[in-house]
Amino acid sequence: MAFERARVAAAALALAGCAAGAVATLDSPRLLVACVLAGLIAAAFGWAALSRLAHQPKPLPPEPPPAPHPDLDAALEHAPLALWRLVAGSPPLALNAAARRLIAPGRAVEPAALLALVDAEPGRRVVTLPTEHGQERAVLAVSALTVQGQAWRLAALAPIESELETETLVAWRQLVQVLTHEIMNSLTPIASLAASAPALLAAGEREELDAALATLARRAAHLQGFVERYRSVSQPPAPTLADVPLLPLLQAVQRLVAPAWAEAGGTVEIAVEPASLALRTDAAQLEQVLINLAQNALQACAGRPAPALVVEARLSRGARLRLTVSDNGPGVAPGLEGRIFTPFFTTREGGSGLGLAVVRQLVHGLGGTVRHAKRPGGGARFVLTF
Repeated sequence: MAFERARVAAAALALAGCAAGAVATLDSPRLLVACVLAGLIAAAFGWAALSRLAHQPKPLPPEPPPAPHPDLDAALEHAPLALWRLVAGSPPLALNAAARRLIAPGRAVEPAALLALVDAEPGRRVVTLPTEHGQERAVLAVSALTVQGQAWRLAALAPIESELETETLVAWRQLVQVLTHEIMNSLTPIASLAASAPALLAAGEREELDAALATLARRAAHLQGFVERYRSVSQPPAPTLADVPLLPLLQAVQRLVAPAWAEAGGTVEIAVEPASLALRTDAAQLEQVLINLAQNALQACAGRPAPALVVEARLSRGARLRLTVSDNGPGVAPGLEGRIFTPFFTTREGGSGLGLAVVRQLVHGLGGTVRHAKRPGGGARFVLTF
C-alpha cells in the first residue's frame, strides 16, 4: 500500500512538471506535444496506482473485548468457596455470599482476625477459623494475578471440618477393628490356658502343664511385642533436619536393598534429575522410609519373574520435590487403597501391617505427604511430595 501511494505521488509530480513545461513551450509545437504526451503517460501511471489503492481491502477494526457472560456474576455469587480479592494497602474485599456469611455476625467470633488470616501470601495451607461454633479447619488457597496492570491476590477458603471428622472416625474405626482382632488373637488362648492350668496341676499332668505355660509365655511375648510396635507407630521420633543431597542417599538405599532383589532375580534402579537435588530432611528417617517401601515392594513381587524397583527424585510443579517408588508387582487390590496406611492392616499372611503406617508417620513428620498412585502398565507406585 505504501508503494502504491509513492507511485501516485510520483505521477502527481510528473503531471505538475509536464504542465509547467507545456506553459513554457507554447511557442514550440513539438515541445508542447512532448509535454502533453508525457503528462498523459504520468496521468495513466497515477490512475493505475489509484485504482490498485481503491481495490485493496481496508484493515478491519479491532474486535471489541468479549462481553462478560450474563451468568458469571451469579455463578461467582453462589460459588461454594468463600472468595476474597486482596490488593496491597486495602482490606480484603468479599466477592461472594459465602465470604460475606463467613464474616457476618453469628459466624466469626472476630471478623478482623479472620480477614487478617485470609490476607496471606500465595500458597495453600490448612488454617483454623475461630467461629462461634468452635474452632473449624479450612483450606486456604491464595493465588497471585495481575488485572489491568494492578497486582491482585485471590483468596479461596473452603471449610473442611466435617469432612475431616468423618475421615477421622473412619480411620479410628478401622484401627479399633485391627487392634481388637490382634489383641483377641492373643488373649483368647491366654484366657483358655489360664483357666485349664489349675486342673492340669491338680491332675499332675506335668508335661501338658509345661506346654500350656510355654504357650502362655509365647502369646504374652507376642502381645508385648505388639504393644511395642504400636508405640513405635503412635510415637515417632522427632526428626533432625539438615540439607541432604539426594543422589548419595538414594545410592545408599540402592546398596542396602539391591542384594535381596538380586536374590529374587530382580533389579533396583535409581534416578535423580538434576543430580544436584537436595532436600532439607532427616536423612536417617527418609532412608528408613525408602527401605520400608522397597521391602514392601519386594514382598508384593514375590514369585514374579524379573521383579523391578525404580526410585526416582524430580522437581514437580511449583518447585516441589517428588520422590516416587514404583514396582512391577500386582499392585494394590481395588478397594483397599484407602486402608493400606492403617496401622496393623495387612493382606499378607504373617505380615505386621506396620510398614506403610510407619512410612506415613515418618513422611508427615518430615513435612511431606505420601500417596498411592496407579502405575501405568500395572504395579504399585508410592509418591512422596515435599
